[in-house]
Amino acid sequence: MEIEIEYNLTGGIKDYAMFTELGNAAVHAVVVSARENKLTWPQTYRALCALSEQAEFGEATDTAVRECVYSALGFRTPFYC
Repeated sequence: MEIEIEYNLTGGIKDYAMFTELGNAAVHAVVVSARENKLTWPQTYRALCALSEQAEFGEATDTAVRECVYSALGFRTPFYC
């Protein structure tokens, strides 16, 4: 799965509880990709885990970030997979 990060310095990206605007843009790209590809919560969580392996996005699996993503995608499945 390829994820394109659209980074907009003027704002407009939802706050996903990441430490930086670039981090929020990266997580937003995961959300958009998950929505477009109809990913399940476990699949989306794995994408966040992959993102968190990059040093600048290490907090992508923090509980606050996961809760924002889960909510943004409207999942109703169990949060802890």
